[in-house]
Parts: sequence; C-alpha cells; structure tokens
Amino acid sequence: MRRPVSAALCLALLGATSACVDPSARIASSLKGYGFAPEQSTCVGDHLEKNLSLGQLQQLGRVARAAREGDTTPGRLPVSDFVRVAGEVNDPKIPPEVARAAAGCGIVTAPPAL
Repeated sequence: MRRPVSAALCLALLGATSACVDPSARIASSLKGYGFAPEQSTCVGDHLEKNLSLGQLQQLGRVARAAREGDTTPGRLPVSDFVRVAGEVNDPKIPPEVARAAAGCGIVTAPPAL
C-alpha cells in the first residue's frame, strides 16, 4: 500500500530539493548517485518504500549522507557501508529492512547478522 506523500515531506525525503517524486524513485535516485546499479537501486527503493515510513526513510537518508561527509569518495557508498550505516539508525526496524532489501535485490547474498 502506497502512503500519501505531501510535497513538503517529499522534498525533505533523503534531502531532495527538486520536484516531488514518489519515495521509491527518490531512494533509487539517491542509491544510483552512490554508485548502485539502476535495477538494484529501483528494487531497493521499492522494498524500502513498502516497508518503512517516511520518517524512517528520512532517518536513513540523514545517516547515509552523514556517513559520506569528509569521505574521499563522497559519491560512493559501497553496499557493505549502506547496510552498516542502516545499523546506526536508532530504529530497530530499519537495519533488517535494509539488509532484506539488499539481499532480495541481489546486492548481497545474505543479510548480515544484525
């Protein structure tokens, strides 16, 4: 079930500053920007949109951006770092959902022990 998304929430999602798009597309766009394959980015975006709230997605986006600050390759977020970063969010639902999305989309072979 898709959740209704206000323009303000959509613009806040994962730091979006452009026109409002659905959360799944915004997630996929962010992941592609971090170097994920387009098909995998879309798959992960779809999974996370279905299983996490907008607030949870925003938390994940903030932590992912913060993890890249000061990095020598800020445009890259390896899958292992993405899953690790998800574990830093103070919400017990986010890490397993990110691991499931990554595994289910063929990005990793199995979810890490969380």
